[in-house]
Amino acid sequence: MFTRAIVRPPAPNFSQGLTTAGLGAPDYPRALEQHQAYCEALTQCGLTVTRLPADAAFPDSTFVEDTAIVTNQCAVLARPGAPSRSGEIASMRAALVQFFSELKAIAAPGTVDGGDICEANGHFFIGISERTNEAGARQLSALLAPLGYTSSFADIRNDDSLLHLKSGLAYLGDNRLVVTESVAGRTEFAGYDQILVDANEQYAANCVKVNDHVLMAAGYPLFAGKLRDRGYHTIALDLSEFEKMDGGLSCLSLRF
Repeated sequence: MFTRAIVRPPAPNFSQGLTTAGLGAPDYPRALEQHQAYCEALTQCGLTVTRLPADAAFPDSTFVEDTAIVTNQCAVLARPGAPSRSGEIASMRAALVQFFSELKAIAAPGTVDGGDICEANGHFFIGISERTNEAGARQLSALLAPLGYTSSFADIRNDDSLLHLKSGLAYLGDNRLVVTESVAGRTEFAGYDQILVDANEQYAANCVKVNDHVLMAAGYPLFAGKLRDRGYHTIALDLSEFEKMDGGLSCLSLRF
């Protein structure tokens, strides 16, 4: 069960962040409204939400998930693969020391974006991508192993449909994964009950199970139906302005 979340609202220069989406510039007031609704959903799920101040020095900093990997035993400060985001770690370190007595960290030459890390009941799928390199993946695996966590790597560098591993993968508990078509056939995820996201709803794959609910992007009725058919209670959230900046639902919080 999650009890806490850390979030950061987008700054006024949010549109200056990194993106390959080609969907136009985000509407800043609307992004703030969507972020507020996201925070309210986390509260509805029973979490106490810590809201960090917006940080205009780093336009991508609302995507806090990329700055750390948090578990019920430890927190590991990431080392984002995009150089423009490296400065986000200092403020996240200050936030996390309030909750964790010891912080581990990824060091150069390793890079890790939290969006490439998917925990499935104590096992960590670590995506090797344009943002997370092999050195970073090996470091993270070595940091988690003494705590009893296992890990495996999934190289997605040749998959143009995925910015991060969690762009196409989510874990819902009970040995069940949400997967996109390009992820579904990979041997790394064999043995799991898979919920396949239709090709025209791929953005919906980035969903998050938070206690008794699954938070998902609004506007994807086929996927929402698949979740309801399996007994999940969903909360659909409009994320249009974050999608324009290559961001998904999981990116907007650290949950622990």
